[in-house]
Amino acid sequence: MRLEGKNALITGGSSGIGRSIAQVFGKEGANVAVNYRRQADEANAVATELQKLGRKSVALQADVGNVAQVQQLVAQAVQAFGRLDILVCSAGLEIREPFLEVSEAHYDTVLDVNLKGTYFACQAAAQQMVKQGGGGRLINISSIHEDVAFLNYSSYCCSKGGVRMFTRTVSEELAPHGITVTNIAPGAVATPINTRTLDDPHLLDSLKELIPLGRLATPEEVAAVAVFLASDESSYVTGCTYYVDGAMSRWNKGL
Repeated sequence: MRLEGKNALITGGSSGIGRSIAQVFGKEGANVAVNYRRQADEANAVATELQKLGRKSVALQADVGNVAQVQQLVAQAVQAFGRLDILVCSAGLEIREPFLEVSEAHYDTVLDVNLKGTYFACQAAAQQMVKQGGGGRLINISSIHEDVAFLNYSSYCCSKGGVRMFTRTVSEELAPHGITVTNIAPGAVATPINTRTLDDPHLLDSLKELIPLGRLATPEEVAAVAVFLASDESSYVTGCTYYVDGAMSRWNKGL
């Protein structure tokens, strides 16, 4: 098991990609704190599943868009396990809205969760990792839209572009402490955030045409990359983004 004895915190771990990461981390030997905002039943179900595997696991409520709650979340994970070795920032949201109609409230909602939440969760986790020694792993779930334009989702693209430069910058600051910082950039993934597309055959077919591999990713395929980045196998990997997108970000229809 590649993560045996490690202690991890997964934000947004009650559903979608975060849930799959929590599950596979547990299977690989890690103790896992599963963060949720509203989905208490789902988070507790994941924690119970991991406990049955013999892992320590807790469900922890926090709104990652609130800095005080993020700091408390990290403290609670440390209290549960004694130390923190891995943080995965998977909590995220998007609001579909033309740029000319975006309100300040909607902009703040998206940026608070996707960028501010990632920033301060990583800060709190890194402070703990420096304090306890031994290095650590910070893994951010970004998006291909840290690079690729996404019409009607300008605030989402702003947040993910910010995560990219945040990751690149703090990877250098934290390298002397043995803490690596990486992004995973999924393309189209079959998760609840894409329900609108998954439920519309026309939209789904149109999306598949943009993906050279011709299908959406599964959450487990993203989680497999997260395991690698959390393990000792990735000890020389930092400051970069791993794309899990079926070459969607390289799509070119041609003439």
